[in-house]
Amino acid sequence: MTRSSARPVVTLRSTAGTGVTYVTRKNRHNDADRLVLRKYDPVAGRHVAFREER
Repeated sequence: MTRSSARPVVTLRSTAGTGVTYVTRKNRHNDADRLVLRKYDPVAGRHVAFREER
């Protein structure tokens, strides 16, 4: 099975400025703009917004 360009791998970087990243996939047809997810930042010790970087 080949990887589709409709679901690319994206890197999510913490908005707290700690440098923590998550890697995930997103559906480009449903989420055309940058993805923002609220996830746990272990350096900050709390949940913060993680924004997609390109």
